Parts: sequence; C-alpha cells; structure tokens
Amino acid sequence: MASKVRVETTINGEPTEFLCEPRQSLLECLRDVLHLTGTKEGCNDGNCGACTVVMNGALVTSCLVLGPEAQGARIETVEGIAKGNQLHPLQQAFLEEAALQCGICTPGFLVASKMLLEKNAQPTEQEIRLWLANNLCRCTGYDKIIRAVQKAATQMAEVKA
Repeated sequence: MASKVRVETTINGEPTEFLCEPRQSLLECLRDVLHLTGTKEGCNDGNCGACTVVMNGALVTSCLVLGPEAQGARIETVEGIAKGNQLHPLQQAFLEEAALQCGICTPGFLVASKMLLEKNAQPTEQEIRLWLANNLCRCTGYDKIIRAVQKAATQMAEVKA
C-alpha cells in the first residue's frame, strides 16, 4: 500500500490541504477526498471535458492530473463560479436557455466558458465553438450551450457598461 502524500493547494480561493495516494487523480481527490462533487467524471481518459477545472490559469481535465501535482497550485472548480447564493451570469444563462439535460458535462462547460469570457468578453459563435471543442455533450446538441454563453457575454457586458 502506497503511503499518502500531503498536498497544500488553493481551491476556489481557499487554502486547502489534503492527503492522497500518489496514483490518485485530481478528479478523485476533488470528489472523494475533498467532497467537491460538482466536477464530474465522464470518460476518465481526458476526452470528454466533464472534469475540466482551471489549474494555475490553464484549463485541465482533472482526470489526467495526479492529485500530488496540485501541490502549490491555484485551482478553480465549478463550485467556485457562483458567489454565495448568487449565480454567475453563465449559470443563470444555462438555466434560462435550457443548456443542460443530464448535467454530466455541464460543470466542464461552465468552467471552460467562464475562462473564455475572462479572456474574450465578446466571443463570436465560431470562437465559442472552437474554445469548447474539447467539451462533449451527448444530450443537448450544443446550440443551447452556445446560446447560453452568448447570452451571458451580453449580460456581463451590459453590467460593465
């Protein structure tokens, strides 16, 4: 039995410490050790994007990152998107545009879309589709997801104006 590794990291702005086995993925650590179950397991081989989180400013599929690699990292998960009970405009737009069905892919789409809007406040439809190309959805057909991201971008621009 492998000895556990102590990991100190920052998750959703909060200093966090946990123990994990060297072989455990970040996804397993988030869900099973830290009980942050918003991040979903879809394929467990990096192909679907359901487990997407932001790590040190980059989108990563947490199923392909080992838990110990989170040492000293800054991680943002879907749980960090809302501010208390106030939904982020992306979350609200996903609800209003019915951009989710089974919900497995939704956290990954939200995390990736939020990062897109932080980098490009007014992306075109083509830019949204390209940015989200690594996130797969088996239910919605993507159009509702694209509309939700566009709607959130518009609403966020209006708030800033």
